[in-house]
Amino acid sequence: MAKINDPGFGYKSDKKATRLVNNDGSFNMKHINRNFSISELYTYLIHVSWGKFFFFVFLGYTLVNLLFATLYYSIGIEQLTLVKTNSSQDFINAFFFSSQTLTTLGYGAISPVGNAAGFISSFEALIGLLSFSFFTGLLYGRFSKPKAAIRFSETMILRPFNGKRALMFRLMNKRKNIMIEPGINVTMAVNSTDEKGGFKRQFFELTLERKQIMYMPTTWTIVHEIDEDSPLYQYSDAEIGELQAELFLLIEYYEDAFSQNVYQLHSYDFNAVEIGKKFVPAYYFDSVGNGVLDHNKLSETESM
Repeated sequence: MAKINDPGFGYKSDKKATRLVNNDGSFNMKHINRNFSISELYTYLIHVSWGKFFFFVFLGYTLVNLLFATLYYSIGIEQLTLVKTNSSQDFINAFFFSSQTLTTLGYGAISPVGNAAGFISSFEALIGLLSFSFFTGLLYGRFSKPKAAIRFSETMILRPFNGKRALMFRLMNKRKNIMIEPGINVTMAVNSTDEKGGFKRQFFELTLERKQIMYMPTTWTIVHEIDEDSPLYQYSDAEIGELQAELFLLIEYYEDAFSQNVYQLHSYDFNAVEIGKKFVPAYYFDSVGNGVLDHNKLSETESM
């Protein structure tokens, strides 16, 4: 039984403890009393989803324009070569002038004539240049950031294999390029009670049929044979399905699109185990002999 030291999660556990790692590889950890640094804003915006990213861009753009529109309105709309009308239209005109100044667009229909408006618009133009430089860097960083593109089967299967039992899951590449020398490490964390009735975690490194392959153009089924040395050997099939345990996966491979190695984390809860099933083949040949990889069949199983 390949019991290992704490891989970085800590041995402490609790009856109500949730998963340590989410399906997408993010850590399920709540931080409190943590000091925030402005330098972390770039890291956050690099990793946030595209929807949130564009929401923050739109929100920041709107708030900055509202701030400067308020300043222009407060010093008097007549300093923007406009005839004063009603309050709402004056503020809208100030907002439009702010957006033109912030983006350095400048249609020419509105322009500052007073010193106050000139100083404010000059400062806003500087803010606009710095902001667009910042967000241009963010866009480049988001597109150029090395990122793995591996899909994992939604379930694990527990089935007879080579006269024994085996725990299996499957993965594939979401992109069409070839993954070079992919390798995987699998660690299992099991929640148990100690002598005092408290909860603790034990960690085991699972031995695999293959930990690395040369390349992966189709799918790769990861197999852990449950033999006498397996930490799962003592459990029946039903007990494995109800086990309070979690698998932590670390995938590494060479990504030719970025010319460097990339990593991806994933985890499985043992509630995802299907017993007595096998994976439906996702790779087959068409009528003219070309290989076909069906991404919809990655998690599909059938009875043995």
